[in-house]
Amino acid sequence: MSYISGYDPDTLREKVSPTQCRDRLEEIGEQRSLPALLERVWLLKVLDRPDEALSVSEQSVRVARMAGTRKDLLRARILHATVLQALGKYPAAWQELTTCAEEAEGQGWAGIGAFAYLHRGKVNYDDADFEAARKDFKRALFLRQESGATEDQLESVLMAIDAADRRRAAASVAS
Repeated sequence: MSYISGYDPDTLREKVSPTQCRDRLEEIGEQRSLPALLERVWLLKVLDRPDEALSVSEQSVRVARMAGTRKDLLRARILHATVLQALGKYPAAWQELTTCAEEAEGQGWAGIGAFAYLHRGKVNYDDADFEAARKDFKRALFLRQESGATEDQLESVLMAIDAADRRRAAASVAS
């Protein structure tokens, strides 16, 4: 999705153009294909409409389960977990991402595993467990390197590691 212009160094959230995202959401409309559903989930999430995103993400998981590949189902479940995270349901998001990461690694799907670990790291980060976040980000970096990720993809993980380090250091100073 080319709507990302960067990441906030403190929240690790995507920086997007709300106008572009709303326009794309309107363009997709009510399409029911799995790619359209997944894109709609992501757009609703970044537009801070998590309740709507949750409903569409549940639908995308059902569609992936019925008509998609195992990789499709993992991607849909990971995206669903990110919506749970946006709703503050950290334990449920963490559990789903853990299951997805383990399955992806078991299948040798480094790119999907990296995606799951990156997002599990973000759940830990939001939940103020910066040590666990850092470990997940490091695992995501390793898997992205293994899968031949682009420089931008590697850079976003390095930024997340740096953010976790900063927050961990600040937390240790405060205590």
